[in-house]
Amino acid sequence: MSMGDKAANTGDKLKGKAKEAAGSAVGNERLKTEGRADQAAADVKQAGEKVKDAAKDAFKR
Repeated sequence: MSMGDKAANTGDKLKGKAKEAAGSAVGNERLKTEGRADQAAADVKQAGEKVKDAAKDAFKR
């Protein structure tokens, strides 16, 4: 996994957490839900990157 992908996924997760926290602070359920969805999307992307890395490692052997 390139560092750019990893950093982007981490950034997306942090943005999602911030959005969720902002939604909680102002009582906006839609914003909280969007934040949670953003975090989940970042987790899925991160998992995909790990699968790609594992496949690359397997083929190197």
